[in-house]
Amino acid sequence: MYETIEYVVANNVCTILLNRPDSLNAFTADMNREITKAIKQAEKDSNVRCIVIKGAGKGFCSGQDLSVVDESMDHGEVLTTLYGPMMKQIYNCEKPIVAGVHGAAAGAGFSLALACDFRIMAEKSFFLNAFVHVGLIPDSGNLYFLKQLVGNAKALEISVLGERILPHDALVLGLATKVVANDKFDEEVALFAENIANLPTKAISLMKRTLRAAEELPFEEFLAYEAQGQRIAGLTRDHREGVQAFTEKRKPIFVGE
Repeated sequence: MYETIEYVVANNVCTILLNRPDSLNAFTADMNREITKAIKQAEKDSNVRCIVIKGAGKGFCSGQDLSVVDESMDHGEVLTTLYGPMMKQIYNCEKPIVAGVHGAAAGAGFSLALACDFRIMAEKSFFLNAFVHVGLIPDSGNLYFLKQLVGNAKALEISVLGERILPHDALVLGLATKVVANDKFDEEVALFAENIANLPTKAISLMKRTLRAAEELPFEEFLAYEAQGQRIAGLTRDHREGVQAFTEKRKPIFVGE
């Protein structure tokens, strides 16, 4: 079904593995399209309650494959037709998405990690806004997400200086959720994702919707939106289970409904 990625579902977690290790999983048009398709597939699958994006080989993703770039390329058109749809699919996905980052997450690979809800970094990994080194601006939603995470001044600093951000610095900045040992990277990413998958999935989707609304709505309208979201959450099976488990002094068993 896929040629540039692998798609696996286990324990309610869908793992999307970028699978072009010889190029450090650099993006091609086919990879852009396949990631878009895979996210859409995972979102429709009721057995999937969390999505993980990882890279095969020595790195997460080195950004655009420069071997297919030439001077006649319209970069805006590439973004509009390939990267835009991919990033919109990720942004609008209501299921939680975890980026498992080892090695390089550079350029559009950094953008991909930023678009995810959580970023687990191996000790030997780094983020890099590499665009300045080839005379371009950060793209694929990079500055949108970066500004939200670190603010205007730091986003500009990261982008203009174009220096590596190592895991523990990323943790301090709020770019990383967690830093894990290299030899336990796969195990830790899987454990983190499975823990997220065992949470009330509908509530998480409502949280993501409500956070997006907070970016756009005036406060009074936001409060009304929030109330409607809580109304929906209060009718879920998982809410009833959470209340019952609290009453019975036991750990809740959520089913994602």
